[in-house]
Amino acid sequence: GPAGGAAVAGGEMLLLSVGLLALALLAAYRLYLRWGARNGPGGAARQGEAAALPRMKRRDFSLEQLREFDGARNPRILLAVNGKVFDVTKGSKFYGPEGPYGIFAGRDASRGLATFCLDKDALRDEYDDLSDLNAVQMESVREWEMQFKEKYDYVGRLLKPGEEPSEYTDEEDTKDHTKQE
Repeated sequence: GPAGGAAVAGGEMLLLSVGLLALALLAAYRLYLRWGARNGPGGAARQGEAAALPRMKRRDFSLEQLREFDGARNPRILLAVNGKVFDVTKGSKFYGPEGPYGIFAGRDASRGLATFCLDKDALRDEYDDLSDLNAVQMESVREWEMQFKEKYDYVGRLLKPGEEPSEYTDEEDTKDHTKQE
């Protein structure tokens, strides 16, 4: 009856409102990353420390290898998004051990970014194929991947279990890095 239709319409409006709120928060966060991080207290010093590290040679990572780059065991901080590994060391204010997104350091951040979840629940200890994410969440993962490509160095792929790493030449490595800058 009419009451059932009103309940469905109300549920759709709530879902739309939640979706719009999530997009607004994502946009605000991205603006903050782009502009606020550079100008905040200590931002220049942290960027200087990150710049002191040599550019990382391109290579592929298993989940176990990626975990070494958590900012605690190793000063370099890496994370994976949608199967691609990025060096986020220059964003240590966010991704370092004390940062608000430090939980993603040395891990595959895809699920947490897709679901806006910053708890351990968003992290998997085994390879995560993301096959249970819905279309909106997968689009969010792709958008995050594009943001990371713009801001950070792409350093390799996250390997699926049993997958062999690629062999990268110095020429490929240089060509890809100059293309990004």
